[in-house]
This record gives sequence, structure tokens and C-alpha cells, in this order.
Amino acid sequence: MAVTEAESRAPTDLRLTTERLTLRLVTPDDAEQLHRLLNDWEVCRTLQSVPFPYPRLTADQWIADQVAQRQDGRGHHFAITGDENGREVLVGAVGLKLIRGQRRATLGYWVGRRFWGHGVAREAAGRVLRWALANLDLDLVEATVATDNPASTAVLRAIGFREVATGAEVFLSRGGGSHPVLRFEAARKDLSPAPELPHVPSGGVPLLLVAACVLVDAAGRVLIARRPEGRAMAGLWEFPGGKLEAGESPEEALVRELREELGVDISRACLAPFVFASHTYETFHLLMPLFLCRRWQGIPTPREGQIIRWVTPSELSDYQMLPADRPLLPMLRDLL
Repeated sequence: MAVTEAESRAPTDLRLTTERLTLRLVTPDDAEQLHRLLNDWEVCRTLQSVPFPYPRLTADQWIADQVAQRQDGRGHHFAITGDENGREVLVGAVGLKLIRGQRRATLGYWVGRRFWGHGVAREAAGRVLRWALANLDLDLVEATVATDNPASTAVLRAIGFREVATGAEVFLSRGGGSHPVLRFEAARKDLSPAPELPHVPSGGVPLLLVAACVLVDAAGRVLIARRPEGRAMAGLWEFPGGKLEAGESPEEALVRELREELGVDISRACLAPFVFASHTYETFHLLMPLFLCRRWQGIPTPREGQIIRWVTPSELSDYQMLPADRPLLPMLRDLL
């Protein structure tokens, strides 16, 4: 598997930050504040699985369940916290429930009423969505919102979700009846920043030139890197390399990129042309020569927030590689 079961579990000290907020894993110590904020009809009415009134014991049970989900890799749930005069204050909660074997998750969130109107939900939910698609073994995140909750609908659209369907769901707080909902989805393409592309005449397709390298160690393993949060197609794996700058040859670009990305020095003479990729994305066409290299100086170390891994050629198919890289894998396995 590309991400093992142990790796999919959030560490106990995981924290995500935004400009104003800290998102940390929920703990039993949050129960008192959580109960105070959730035992509010205006908050509960927007949530499917939360009863009203909201008993204090239910807060303890919910937190215990979220801790268990984190420990066995079924979910990641965060307390949304802010700072008031140097004191941490619980603002709300946001979480992901993973759908096993489907590379999908559902996103849910709520914010205490006294914190409404300050963009908290957008800031927190957007941060978790970007983190999830970049760091978990997911292709899609889903969310559902009641049709009479326009504020949450606006939040989902603002952070990259697309409305895909309508339906009906049971809301415990509303007496268990079925109520109309909107269904949303978000994938990497919905969050990816647009790459810088060369200008082309109207109606043309921009051509993006990049160079990539397969580093092969003494054991015959190859190095792949996972694209970090904030980059296009974050969370997918690739061979290291990058875009050619003006006046560069592919070899010169690789020497520069591998030094910047991995801290290794490579001689142009050690780069052997292997094959090339030609792939059409939605807004551009990519042309990528792929080189092999078995000799370099230094120990490859991630320098740009990426995750790197040495894998055998037969293991490459277990990883979600960039679309342009996937057709190259059989040729690489045959060679190595």
C-alpha cells in the first residue's frame, strides 16, 4: 500500500495552524467546553448526528469515539481553538471520517454560535481539506449540508467543493425526520493552484516543459517524492525534477532541481536519457524527458516539504503517481 495503516493514523501531537486558529486533536479535556457550545439549538439543528438537547455525557462519549477512530485509522477529528488574552478557547470542531477501501472521506464541522460571522468555518474546514488531500491516501472528500443552511453551503463552495447532487438525510436534533440536503465533493483538481504557463495564441494549448529523474540506489530501488500541500496535485507521488527555466537544457534543469529539492549534486554526465512522457492535462500539455541516474554526491533529503521514499520497481504501482508518470512505470520495471 502507498500509505500503511500505521501511517494513516494521525500522531498524538498533530497540529494544523491557520492565520488565526490552531487545529489540534480532540481530547477528553475538551468535553466541558464542547458541551457548552453544542448544547445550542441553532448549532445542533445543522448537524445530522447530534441530538438536542445535547447531554453532557454525550460529549464524553463522542470524544472517546473520535480518539478511537484516530487510533485505528478511521478518522481524524480536530478541536478548533483560538486565543483570547493568552488563553486557549475552544471555538468548534472539524473532522474527517475515512471510508475504508474507497480512497474517500467525509468532512464535517461546526462552530459555536458566539464565533459566527468571523470566517472561522471557512478557515478551519479549508485547512483540513487541503491537509487531507495532500497527506492522506484520498482522492475525494465529500460533504453534506441541509438546504436551509446557506452559510455552510457558502463555506463549502468557497473552499473548493462542487455541488454534485441533492438528497435527504435524517437529523437527530430535528426529531429524527428526513430533511433535504445538498451533496458536495472536492478533489485535488478543485484545489490545485494553476501552474505558470507560457503564453500561446488564442485557442492554442500551452506546452509545459519539465524534466524528471529516476535516482537508482545500489539495491536497485528508486526514489519517489510526494507533492506537498500547496502545490498542484498535492498528495500524488512523482519522480523528482521540475520545470525548465529560460535557456536551460533538461540536464541543466535537473542538476539545479535535484540540488534545490534533495540537496544532492549530480554531474550532467551521470544523467542517462531513458524515455519521455507526453500527457494532456485540462489546461496544458506536458512534455517530460525522464533520465536515469545511479551516481550522485550527498544523501537525498527533502528540502521543500515533500515526503520521499525509496521503493522497489515492483512497488511503484502501489503508489498514486502523477498521471503523466503512470505510463512510464512498466518500462521502468522492465529495465530494472
